[in-house]
Amino acid sequence: MLVCVPTRERLIRRAEPGDAGAIGAIYDEAIATGVATFAAGPHDRAERTAWLGARGDRAPVWVLEASGGVVGWAALAPFSHREWYDGVAEYTVYVSAAAQGTGAGGQMLDHLIAQAPGLAYWKLVGMILEGNEAGLALARGRGFREVGTHRAHGHVEGAWRDVTVVELHLEQA
Repeated sequence: MLVCVPTRERLIRRAEPGDAGAIGAIYDEAIATGVATFAAGPHDRAERTAWLGARGDRAPVWVLEASGGVVGWAALAPFSHREWYDGVAEYTVYVSAAAQGTGAGGQMLDHLIAQAPGLAYWKLVGMILEGNEAGLALARGRGFREVGTHRAHGHVEGAWRDVTVVELHLEQA
């Protein structure tokens, strides 16, 4: 499996425990937007370190380094514990506010698409929160198709929010 991919003066590599602080900071930025996740924050370094350590072989996390620091992170995780969904992964991509609009999200999603077959995934699924137009555009730009909307799927700041479900069959990518 490919571990490091240099791309346009950026490096994508597997996340390490020392990346927990940067991953948490980027995630907290995303939480603050109100359109990236249902999670509440902030998340401390110990929590992110434990999260990284608890992920199995088929739930890797990668970070994107640029200018000597982590500017984004992405992950794959099994879509379900049911064996008939064993080849389906949910993807996650988060990019720091400073790196948004630079192609960093696209590089991370391209990396997930390339790595997924080596982890025995044949399909990627994304859950994109209502209002996350950048996330939806990113998925569409990589060939994901919208397959539906979960209405009132969760709360953000006390309001019900919808989630758009996207999918990509990797043998068709």
